[in-house]
Amino acid sequence: YGPRYRQVENAVKAKYPGIESEGVPTQNTSGAFEVVVDGELIHSKLNGDGYVDSMEKLEKILAAIGAKM
Repeated sequence: YGPRYRQVENAVKAKYPGIESEGVPTQNTSGAFEVVVDGELIHSKLNGDGYVDSMEKLEKILAAIGAKM
């Protein structure tokens, strides 16, 4: 999931320079890809959101980050 994480991370950092992000590998769960902003789950592959593979999904994440700033 490294390349997928980096793709989202790069988009976030391009829109919000200086923002801190952290990728945390899961130990016991395979297939997890979740985005959490200030403790709020914004995107979850395990809950049916799939990968961040569209502009709509990415914009949802970026909007959630913007709302927290």
